Amino acid sequence: MGSRYGGLKQIDPVGPSGETVLDYAVFDAVRAGFDRVVFVIRREFEAVFREQIGAKYSGRIAVDYVFQSLEALPAGFALLAGREKPWGTGHAVLTVRDLVTTPFAIMNADDFYGPDAYQQGSEACAAAAREGVASVVAMRLDRTLSPFGPVKRGWAQTENGNVTRLEEVMGIERRGEKLVALGKHEHVAFNGSELVSMNFWVFPPSIFARLNEKFIEFLRSHAAAPDAEFLLPEVVNELIADDELEVRAREAPGPWFGLTYREDLPEVTEGLRRLTSQHVYPAPLW
Repeated sequence: MGSRYGGLKQIDPVGPSGETVLDYAVFDAVRAGFDRVVFVIRREFEAVFREQIGAKYSGRIAVDYVFQSLEALPAGFALLAGREKPWGTGHAVLTVRDLVTTPFAIMNADDFYGPDAYQQGSEACAAAAREGVASVVAMRLDRTLSPFGPVKRGWAQTENGNVTRLEEVMGIERRGEKLVALGKHEHVAFNGSELVSMNFWVFPPSIFARLNEKFIEFLRSHAAAPDAEFLLPEVVNELIADDELEVRAREAPGPWFGLTYREDLPEVTEGLRRLTSQHVYPAPLW
């Protein structure tokens, strides 16, 4: 919904020829070898997505739509009155389980990850098919900050290329020469080289069974809480801790642009103009 941004940021024009962030995501995915895109959206946005987004990709990549609804719950659970907030990113991934039967990448619709991230995602899909492993396509912390306010990031701690722990770090921002955070991480001396998850993941299709089990556990404890969210990084962290999922860390160089705040829009626009002038992207994109 873009509560901090103030609107449906996924369809705001940001490119030199009016392209959206999603347009760049699909363009990079296509040239990295992906052949299908599934949009996980709210049902009330279907018409605008089909007309303004999906129609542009006809003949270029297969497009499907899945609706993340509050009522999409496992058997034995019912939606309690008063719940308005979506169930979270883990639930969003679960909504595609009837459509997706191969290794797949998932990413945010309001983040620009750069072409290398999608190439990493494509290679990670091949590894998922061969070995059943998951991957996070991560970036350096200092390349993912906003000058207009603090951000939260999933700190991916690694050993021998595998993620050993994911920690959500709240309120990260640059103050002078230092990177500072809030809460339990306020005394951590971040230097900017830490890898953070930007919610670009690759999973084998076996992830759906594990997510469903974890979602049932979540509902047993939190179904009555109106704001509780079943968040993908938290679930992945649990699966890693329980030795149920191997997650490899892959570093993408960026550049990363994100539409967290309305004030981010000019920076994103200028970044994409610069990449176009460097011939990383054609203009118009399609």
